[in-house]
Amino acid sequence: MRKDAIQERPQATVSAGRRGAALAVAMLGFFVVSLDAQIVNLALPEIGRDLGGGLSGLQWVVTGYTLAFSALLLFAGTLSDRIGARRSYGFGLLVFVLASAACGFAPGLGLLIGARVAQGVGAALITPTALALIREAYHEADARSRAIAYWALGGSVAAAAGPVLGGLLTGLDWRLIFHINLPVGLLGLFLLTRVAPSEQRAHPFDPVGQVCAILALTGLTFTIIEGAELGYTSPPIISSALLLLIGFAGFALAQARGTHPMVAPEVFRSRSVAIALVVGFVGMAGFYGVVFVQSLYFQQQRGASPLQTGLLFLPMTALVAILNPAAARLARRYGPHVPIIGGQLLMAAGLAGLAAAPADLPVWAVAALMVPVGVGGAATVPPLTSLILDAVPAAQAGTASGVLNTARQVGGSLGVAVIGAVIGSASTFLAGLRISLSAVAVMVAAAAVLSLALRTKPRNRPTTEGASA
Repeated sequence: MRKDAIQERPQATVSAGRRGAALAVAMLGFFVVSLDAQIVNLALPEIGRDLGGGLSGLQWVVTGYTLAFSALLLFAGTLSDRIGARRSYGFGLLVFVLASAACGFAPGLGLLIGARVAQGVGAALITPTALALIREAYHEADARSRAIAYWALGGSVAAAAGPVLGGLLTGLDWRLIFHINLPVGLLGLFLLTRVAPSEQRAHPFDPVGQVCAILALTGLTFTIIEGAELGYTSPPIISSALLLLIGFAGFALAQARGTHPMVAPEVFRSRSVAIALVVGFVGMAGFYGVVFVQSLYFQQQRGASPLQTGLLFLPMTALVAILNPAAARLARRYGPHVPIIGGQLLMAAGLAGLAAAPADLPVWAVAALMVPVGVGGAATVPPLTSLILDAVPAAQAGTASGVLNTARQVGGSLGVAVIGAVIGSASTFLAGLRISLSAVAVMVAAAAVLSLALRTKPRNRPTTEGASA
């Protein structure tokens, strides 16, 4: 254990009421962050008609959020460890609420994208601190595993409600999809007052690594989204590519030789952790990419309304919410490799089915093909999260969860960016959809093969899985 780490408090010192409050706040944070990632996709065509900007502008509405989210997650994990998870969570939720209000009142696309970036900053502060609150409140592995299953359920409920709620609100006014965050955020701030104070630990920042990470991710995203339209040999794209290389090289150097790296190099020496990061990256690329492209497909190619599109997403998202706790139960009984490998194979099959679907396939059948994508991807979240948190002491919980969520959010950002770029440069929308989803299906299948290295001996524990459902 590090010298500056503080001894974990016995479970008995954390009352049941405060543990419940910590779990409720963590679930609510994951709910509102996941809801915002889902709900905006249904409104993209309406936003485009109202504010303009074309396909690349709509991509930035999505990736502006996920880019800031992914770029600041590691910093947020460090901040959580340094000033305390409860305080960091409260600051993040306040930023998120104010940015949501700015999104709802944005008069133009540029200001909307800027407010979406601010939302991503708030989401980045919420996510790792929510998991750190769980890690502080639940010290026993079994209890923590069940709490994480409930935490994942918060995101699943958002995934289920997001498309339908987004379609309904967009039919009234697309700005309402951002205003709905305000009462939810205020409720979260109220509940936070009932959470036990968090420990503050001496955890220095890595300003060079953080700045380089932002430069690298911004350069990469700009190159992918704008490359086809501006030309890959144009000065802006060449400059963004150089920014990517400089940022990546600087980040790698800061982590390898810096005095206080954002991510300790030994984290990546664990085979299980490395595989978990790959799986999280690829899975979110597939899931976010499908939500983005299918929202446009149903409305622009098949003439569905926003509400009809939301209902077409419902079979996928509702089953995610219902079946998500089963992944935690499978992981506890048979080991994490079972839901991780099985979920990825299911997701790859769904992606391949969507890529091969005939142009005149009934929309209800297309919606059915989306089900394995959502269910398969969601099956990996609880075991991956438990895998990461079980590998570190509580003093490093914020940083560890930040590493995993960074990988997932970077994957989501690049999934939207790459699929949008392929569609924008293809001869037709359907041609781009088929090429991009086929490529993602191959990547997910390859990650499933890599996950075979996670196979471990099943853990023989009391069968109390019902508590996590």
